[in-house]
Amino acid sequence: MGDVLGIGLLGLGVVGSGVLKALQCNAESYEARCGRRLEVRAAAVRNVAARADLAAAGVAIGEDPRAVATRSDIDLIVELMGGEEPATACIEAALSAGKPVVTANKEVMAKNGPMLLGLAEQCGAELRYEASVGGGIPIIGVLQRDLQANDVSSVRAIINGTTNYMITAMSRDGKSYEDALTEAQRLGYAEADPTSDVDGIDAAYKLAILASLAFHSQVGPEDVYRDGIRLLTARDFVHARDLGYAIRMLATARQTPSGLDLRVHPTLVSTDDPMAGVEGVLNAVAVSGDPIGSVVLEGPGAGAGATSSAVVADILEVAGRLASGQSPRHSRHIDQSPRFAALADIHVRTYLRLEVPDRAGVLAELGAAFAAEGVSIASVLQTPHPERTQLADLIVTTHACSDGAVDRVLEGLAQSDSEIELGVRLRIEDGCDDD
Repeated sequence: MGDVLGIGLLGLGVVGSGVLKALQCNAESYEARCGRRLEVRAAAVRNVAARADLAAAGVAIGEDPRAVATRSDIDLIVELMGGEEPATACIEAALSAGKPVVTANKEVMAKNGPMLLGLAEQCGAELRYEASVGGGIPIIGVLQRDLQANDVSSVRAIINGTTNYMITAMSRDGKSYEDALTEAQRLGYAEADPTSDVDGIDAAYKLAILASLAFHSQVGPEDVYRDGIRLLTARDFVHARDLGYAIRMLATARQTPSGLDLRVHPTLVSTDDPMAGVEGVLNAVAVSGDPIGSVVLEGPGAGAGATSSAVVADILEVAGRLASGQSPRHSRHIDQSPRFAALADIHVRTYLRLEVPDRAGVLAELGAAFAAEGVSIASVLQTPHPERTQLADLIVTTHACSDGAVDRVLEGLAQSDSEIELGVRLRIEDGCDDD
């Protein structure tokens, strides 16, 4: 094939179309950078008739992504279909044939990354996945290369633009969850079915990828505790602000004496925390380690421009390595069975919005329930319930204690005749946590 690198695109949605446009419009400059001409020779699309323009331009169009992945004139596969299958099978087929693969697929890498990376090494191929986390933020490369000299202690991230946009709308504009979701859907930030975003599934995939790299361990999405934003109300943001906090959908991975602590959930962070200033659809990742201290990367986490940029950067790096005859780079020394800390044993501060009957004696009942489990109350604030006059909102924050102790307090209240009901439970991160 000489100096031409044949590329096959699997998927031509928003990101795929952006990648194709970049490769076509910047062909000369890319050739100068990587030493080979990059030529898109085939693409797999759902609707062949709708992309007749590509066929006219000499790009072979078909509906079978596996057929594209195994074509003899294709040297590099770019997978942008999304979803676990058939993406995983197509990546596996390409790697088995010794072809490098660039993907933006977080679900595939979170669930099957170790298998596919192992296959790539076995077959002398390469698997690049910078765009799978953080869009335009180059966090994968930073963890793989730039921070290799560090012993990473924690990764904290806002890695879902949809939930961050909704949280910003609820905090800044006082919108309800429903109104914030409707607006996000109207602007194209949220899907018609927002489950993956609002329930933390998307962020859990991405945290699993980051934790695997940061801690050189095999981490899957099933190892990440997650909780979503459906129960948040505009008044929670008001109460948090009065307490000196902002609410963010935070993904956290930490080394603890008990093992890896992996969580995705709405979190109260101090207003002077860098994460508190990350608004709208922006993403941010903070990595703490020794000897570097702390590094924070912030930027657009989604969208055609940001994601296409990361995909094309991976393509250029692979193409340059192939042109110069360099061997693929592979990750090594992965802990196949790391220890994971049980959430019940993690010590955190907690914010509770409780709905309580507006009568005498409630605080005494509540205090007894907390005291029975050894949970120390840090503050209590009572406000009128916005809808039910016979109830009040009781905002309780605790000192650091085991998450399991708070579980037992809430279970005891639910089983009692106190009529105290949980509205929402959030963890607090302000440097006071105690492992």
